[in-house]
Amino acid sequence: MGSSYQESPPLLLEDLKVTIKESTLIFPSEETSERKSMFLSNVDQILNFDVQTVHFFRPNKEFPPEMVSEKLRKALVKLMDAYEFLAGRLRVDPSSGRLDVDCNGAGAGFVTAASGYTLEELGDLVYPNPAFAQLVTSQLQSLPKDDQPLFVFQITSFKCGGFAMGISTNHTTFDGLSFKTFLENLASLLHEKPLSTPPCNDRTLLKARDPPSVTFPHHELVKFQDCETTTVFEATSEHLDFKIFKLSSEQIKKLKERASETSNGNVRVTGFNVVTALVWRCKALSVTAEEEEETNLERESTILYAVDIRGRLNPELPPSYTGNAVLTAYAKEKCKALLEEPFGRIVEMVGEGSKRITDEYARSAIDWGELYKGFPHGEVLVSSWWKLGFAEVEYPWGKPKYSCPVVYHRKDIVLLFPDIDGDSKGVYVLAALPSKEMSKFQHWFEDTLC
Repeated sequence: MGSSYQESPPLLLEDLKVTIKESTLIFPSEETSERKSMFLSNVDQILNFDVQTVHFFRPNKEFPPEMVSEKLRKALVKLMDAYEFLAGRLRVDPSSGRLDVDCNGAGAGFVTAASGYTLEELGDLVYPNPAFAQLVTSQLQSLPKDDQPLFVFQITSFKCGGFAMGISTNHTTFDGLSFKTFLENLASLLHEKPLSTPPCNDRTLLKARDPPSVTFPHHELVKFQDCETTTVFEATSEHLDFKIFKLSSEQIKKLKERASETSNGNVRVTGFNVVTALVWRCKALSVTAEEEEETNLERESTILYAVDIRGRLNPELPPSYTGNAVLTAYAKEKCKALLEEPFGRIVEMVGEGSKRITDEYARSAIDWGELYKGFPHGEVLVSSWWKLGFAEVEYPWGKPKYSCPVVYHRKDIVLLFPDIDGDSKGVYVLAALPSKEMSKFQHWFEDTLC
């Protein structure tokens, strides 16, 4: 049951030779009758940063990039009638001190560009090439810093006739599931069909209770004043090694079987849970203090991951809810237990983190955000793009060859990506760690699999 991992490709393009051809603003096709603001929930409030995704498409003779660009521009203009907040701007409400969206119709960004390479010359799309950032625009140079769009769409053509859709969104606008719905609605309009899922933009559905009531301890959250950093998402200046660990569907199946043998059956043994348990064990046992060679087994390790709460609330949120309907689940344990406990027990601890999030727990976490200024905090966050399904969206010119976020060096975040080779249940695990820790991570990865 050996693992396979991939070192940095020998020839990683550092410059994709991208030339910006046009950068403009686009606006909803229908003018709003009155200017309004959109409330942002306490979950949205802490996610004021940009998320960049790139969607690569093979050449299609019936849809040259110039035609695709014009079709996308027209569809996005129409789509913004339903997602009018995408044409707005973030602001701080002076009366409450909270972020909200001023739906002022100031416009979203639309950029057309061209690369001097073919799609094949880009190499392995799975490997997190920092140069992919050239396929996305976050800031429009023509606008001042305080008037930047929440949403910018860039289409970049390649010499072969293929192209990439690069999309930058402020995380307050979407979570992963609602962004997938957005892409499906975009595809519907491109197919000249009605929206597949009309969006629910009412963020007050996740408003804190009045008065707020924190009824659970929230070990996954930390107040700003109690933490040295300002966010779990901060990049680091130290040198990090990147490695990609590939798990096939067969390896994941065997991990699930092994976990089931030593599990008490209180939680479901899922593919996500076994992969997350594997990552947690490896990350916890790879961390050492600067003056130490070995891991302090008495140290407590905490793993975080996102859980969709749409179906966990009472009443349930509509599946079409556009905002961030995710909370941070956690598991914590001493490194000694992660070393010695059966693998099935570690999987159970991960699963218990998700099981913990009931309606009351979710409301308690939201109310915590009303009373305190803080954010999720732990030793490692597993960010899963594995089953979001961005590459399953069917556009008139076909499905993407691959869809991925633009990745930056963050040693506290381990990413899960879908397999590009057609193994729909396989996964790529992307880790970035200092060299010494990476060697240990790889050792424990192979040890756990064996």
